[in-house]
Amino acid sequence: MRYVIYARKSTEEDDRQVLSIEAQLTELKEFAAKEKLEIVASLDEAKTAKEPGRIVFGEMVSFLEKGKADGIICWHPDRLARNSVDGGKIIHLVDRGVIKSMKFPCFWFEPTPQGLFMLQIAFGQSKYFVDNLRENVKRGLRQKIRNGIWPSKAPMGYLNNPKTRGIDVDQDKAPKLREFFEQYATGQHTLFSLRQWSIQNNLLSRSEAQIQLSQISKTLRNVFYIGLMKYSGEIHEGKQEPIISKKLFDRVQEILLEKGKPHKYKKHHFTFLGLMKCSCGAAITAEYKRKKSGKEYVYYRCTRKKGPCEELFLRDNILFTQIKEYLQKISLSDVELEKVFFDLEAEYTKDTSTHTANIQNLKNELAKIETTLEKLLDVFLAGVLSTGEYTERKQKILTRKLELKEKIKDIEEKGMNWLGLAKDFVLSLNKANKLLETNNQTEMTPFLKNIGSHHLLQNRQLVFSWQPPYNLAAESGRPFDISSIVHAGGFEPSTLSV
Repeated sequence: MRYVIYARKSTEEDDRQVLSIEAQLTELKEFAAKEKLEIVASLDEAKTAKEPGRIVFGEMVSFLEKGKADGIICWHPDRLARNSVDGGKIIHLVDRGVIKSMKFPCFWFEPTPQGLFMLQIAFGQSKYFVDNLRENVKRGLRQKIRNGIWPSKAPMGYLNNPKTRGIDVDQDKAPKLREFFEQYATGQHTLFSLRQWSIQNNLLSRSEAQIQLSQISKTLRNVFYIGLMKYSGEIHEGKQEPIISKKLFDRVQEILLEKGKPHKYKKHHFTFLGLMKCSCGAAITAEYKRKKSGKEYVYYRCTRKKGPCEELFLRDNILFTQIKEYLQKISLSDVELEKVFFDLEAEYTKDTSTHTANIQNLKNELAKIETTLEKLLDVFLAGVLSTGEYTERKQKILTRKLELKEKIKDIEEKGMNWLGLAKDFVLSLNKANKLLETNNQTEMTPFLKNIGSHHLLQNRQLVFSWQPPYNLAAESGRPFDISSIVHAGGFEPSTLSV
């Protein structure tokens, strides 16, 4: 009777079970020699048997069906199959008489009803082992998630620590990744241009390759970077150190929602395009018009994509004049800037207000959230809430918890730094003055977006709402009462707690 030797190990990795196949083949050949069995072929493969579709196993079956061998020599039935399809195939071949004999050094088998029954039990035990192992692994992964530890490979910007089994911040990539988010938050990038920025700044993926376009969007949406983890559709609190703030992350999500797809290449550049919308809600476009005299003008008008619109066009020189009038309302000269800085510093020295109470209030709310999370879990385990309801409520509570932590951190680090915030505001007023002095039209559009919102073309006029505290500066008249603006505009430490 002729036999084929079959040996298998469960992994293709060279550094795992590296002696398994060599040891099996040695033992099986010695076993065949001892039993005086004729060997016509020796096959081996490194492939898991939990799923059907092994190539070498298929070759062995074909070898037997063609009559080139009469039996199999294998270490144990679990080397042949750990799934019901391949196990059933072996038993079917025995029933048909294709396999006349099977020899195992550590398992008894004869092609009898009793022998087939024992073989079925062995295959069933092998499958049970794999299924049980899978469940045990899943249970371990779920427990890791509950403990706030990411159970898989760390995303770009983090490193898996083999000693602690935790996730560490990649000190080389984290600063670049933070700037990566900040760049997109400006609203000046498409996904394609952000990839180009990544290449130029040598921000590489986890595998040290250039970031692909499909990975850009996935990275920008990953809550892992703010200290949370999304696993099996559920949000969990992680123990990893956040790389970016939630405020920055939320801004990025807004930009992603607004932009959707990368912008198409534009043939012409119009300075104020994108600054405003039409009062009817449609976008504003721009076009060149040539007069009979040969002189060209740029006109801004409604695209009329939302239906007929009676709004008239606005010529660029008239729009530029209106923009300068807005900037003039809030501009602060260099001389005025020095005086304002002196007054602010004098007031800062008198500020003895404390923000301890604000921090304590936030910590009290944080403690209540911890209690709420425990109660929510109890309600879920009691079967009152469905999995979907529990997941949705938990995500909202964890988001609020993250916000509170960031606010506490802001107050502790910046509570007495209202002077710096106030100076930044005053410097922006001085920038308005410099834009007027230099007629820098390119920088006027982003500046106007920062100081206002809901920019519209209405009755051939640019209208918009001032962002606080620029509204106070625009309405206060000259000279500025900076002290009142600072107090009303929300620069004191107390305002940082809300």
